[in-house]
Amino acid sequence: MRFLKKLEPPDKWKLPVILVLAVFTGIALFSFHISNASSYLGDKPETCVNCHIMAPQYATWYHSSHREKTNCNECHVPHNNIFSKYFFKAKDGLRHATIFTLRREPQVIFIKEAGREVVHRNCIRCHSDLLTDYKLLARGDETHNFRMDRTCLDCHRYTPHGRVNSLSSVPWARVPLPGPIVPEWMDKIVNKND
Repeated sequence: MRFLKKLEPPDKWKLPVILVLAVFTGIALFSFHISNASSYLGDKPETCVNCHIMAPQYATWYHSSHREKTNCNECHVPHNNIFSKYFFKAKDGLRHATIFTLRREPQVIFIKEAGREVVHRNCIRCHSDLLTDYKLLARGDETHNFRMDRTCLDCHRYTPHGRVNSLSSVPWARVPLPGPIVPEWMDKIVNKND
């Protein structure tokens, strides 16, 4: 109890401290809302196009056979346990948020090594039967002799996204646009003054 008493500011500082905390809390809540941060807790594929640069990846996935069975997180997030999943999402999400906030996004995006490893493990998780299929193994085909020495992306790099080389890769693709980022109450104030 004595420790808490030492942390309490003097009476003349209580109001300014409360006001500063309220301002920072308001900014944090507004940032959470404007960035649509709550959408990243789920698994909806539309979340990936919150950042416009992901539109080609979304569009090519949407027109692939993987759309029927998977979403973005099925391939791009670890599934060994819930802590690993959300730690990876948070780490990757903060990196993406930093890049997009600082306007450092490249014209062409490439998966990082950690992401490649996760995608490879998830390919095996869903398609492990292909690694032990006796029909494929009996073919003696050179292509499948070294399946355990390579990653799935070495041969299947265009699955399920096709050739996504730039923002113009899928120029006429329809992707869901993020909703308005300005809250209604603020929009009413701004439009009322016009």
